[in-house]
Amino acid sequence: MRLSRYLLALFLYACSSSFGQQIVQFSQWSFHQFALNPAHAGIKSCIDLHTLYRAQWLGFSGAPKSGVLTLCAPLRSKRKEFLSARHGIGLRFEKDQIGQFSTNRLNIAYAGHFNFSRDNRLSLGLYGGVIQMGYNPEGSVTIDPDPQILREANFVSPDATFGAWWNGKDYYAGVVVQNLLRYKWNDLGTDSYFRTHLLVNGGYRIRMNEAISILPTVLLKIPPKAPWTVDLNATVDIKNMFDVGLGYRNGDAVMFFAGYKFNHRFSIMYSFDLTTSPLKKYSNNSHEISLSFNACRAEKTASVSCPLFE
Repeated sequence: MRLSRYLLALFLYACSSSFGQQIVQFSQWSFHQFALNPAHAGIKSCIDLHTLYRAQWLGFSGAPKSGVLTLCAPLRSKRKEFLSARHGIGLRFEKDQIGQFSTNRLNIAYAGHFNFSRDNRLSLGLYGGVIQMGYNPEGSVTIDPDPQILREANFVSPDATFGAWWNGKDYYAGVVVQNLLRYKWNDLGTDSYFRTHLLVNGGYRIRMNEAISILPTVLLKIPPKAPWTVDLNATVDIKNMFDVGLGYRNGDAVMFFAGYKFNHRFSIMYSFDLTTSPLKKYSNNSHEISLSFNACRAEKTASVSCPLFE
């Protein structure tokens, strides 16, 4: 009975926190912008590959486990001047497991990038793909027998996300509209469907000297029927090789980041979420690890972070 109460508490909290009940949450979002925003497809001048895995609320039965894999690249085109438009494509695969529910998303992205000056750029992008959602009743326990809960369910639906991005020499701002297609959850409820979620984020780079810069960032998450949540992060970049940072998510956790880039192309990052919500009584916090690779030449990443301000 205690286990059933814990699972119920986990489900109710997940439905009202962070990205809401239908969107995966990651603490390292500012380092994996394309995982959030399709407008980042091909924003670099090279192939860009990212992987990320998150284990949330360790020690809690049925706790969320999430992963994402992204790959994007520019589309080559002849540009007569820097004001000419550029284009990019990308691929994203996302997996999320919470209790008996599993969700897989596969998206293809297209983005256009338009420079208004050498330092100011507008990018617009779109994800299009499919969502596969399933329910496995194994391990489910009810006080009274309920054939609906004990019945396995699985369905596939279309998926779409729109994103916009603007950046200058030392700042950026983005808007993402997720779950554009309000598809009904077949066999998983009488009135359940994908709801549109809005994300707004931004950041500003403060150059301390040639070797050190600080990047404060913010992510506002606006689900349709849950409280708004905010991620506030501050990361220190040292010689474009080491990253350390702190973050705070209201009502959920304090976050710690540490990353290392080697050979100017490969990077690894670990983050730890110290849970501050009532769930800290039952769980052992959250962990994330990510690996990234980009094929940009070393001289393009020697002094600044390649994806945001190039």
